[in-house]
Amino acid sequence: MAWHPCGCHDREGIMTIGLTALVERYLIERRTLGFQLKSPAYSLRSLAEYVRRTRHRGPLTLEVMAEWARLDSHASVDPRTWARRLKNLRSFARWMQQFEPATEVPDDTIFGRLPERQAPHIYSPEEVQQLLAAARELGPSPGLRGLVYETLFGLIASCGLRLSEALSLTVADVDLRRGVLTIRRTKFAKSRQVPLHPSTAKALGRYRWTRDVAGASRDDDAPFSIGTRGRLFGKPISGHQVERVFATLRSELGWINRGTHHAPRIHDLRHTFVVRRILLWQQHGIDVDEAMLALSTYVGHAMVTNTYWYLQAVPELMAVAAKRFEACMPEFSHV
Repeated sequence: MAWHPCGCHDREGIMTIGLTALVERYLIERRTLGFQLKSPAYSLRSLAEYVRRTRHRGPLTLEVMAEWARLDSHASVDPRTWARRLKNLRSFARWMQQFEPATEVPDDTIFGRLPERQAPHIYSPEEVQQLLAAARELGPSPGLRGLVYETLFGLIASCGLRLSEALSLTVADVDLRRGVLTIRRTKFAKSRQVPLHPSTAKALGRYRWTRDVAGASRDDDAPFSIGTRGRLFGKPISGHQVERVFATLRSELGWINRGTHHAPRIHDLRHTFVVRRILLWQQHGIDVDEAMLALSTYVGHAMVTNTYWYLQAVPELMAVAAKRFEACMPEFSHV
């Protein structure tokens, strides 16, 4: 059987409009609970489009979902990539069972067990500088576009922001007089304030002046990072647009991937911020355990354990974890 947006069934199979509508209904319900669901939303809409294109009839089955998972946009042949795509469908599949009890729920038996989190690409200082320099040269010239992307990537790298957080900043959220960002309704529906390093505040000030002189709105609720082309001038920039620009720059720069994702990502700038901060504390003899809660709050982690994850998953920090263990050994040797 299939379902309609109202939740009723018919005997002729899935109505594509029904599946699409239910995907949107699911996303709305989950977002009201505080979930942003950027990656799951993309996956679920892609699945609905796949069902429409293949004219599948009947309940969602493991076979259908596995076929969809193999068709990722990067043409990956890595079962772990397919497993991650399937993982984005699990909660939705369980939710779907209230409308279609025969809906199947994907598990680890299809493509194997998936590691909880993948190791990120930790950028070297040289790579960050290369990225900012390449962004600065984006055309057309003269124009504001290069400065927009240089500032955006630099802000993410220097403050450890999520891309969505950086793009959501308004003019009022960037307090250059106090040197503080206000991040509103983050991934976990909480807001926080992020102090800026003086060099970051200075760079943001240069961008703000150029942005304003170019004629962008100075209203408090106007986007801080803006589109620059034609009718898009002064409008918010979409995450997909930024990802496309970044992918082009990444290809031109030809970095060697040191993470386990398909390639270095924008989000890895955030990971790099956390790792470099912990390494700096370790070099300066600061108690990492005492400082972890402050770092967790700064980057907006829901739990401090999410910050401690770096100590066991990132090669650059394994030595820090080893030294912490060695420091405890004399105590245990007398037990």
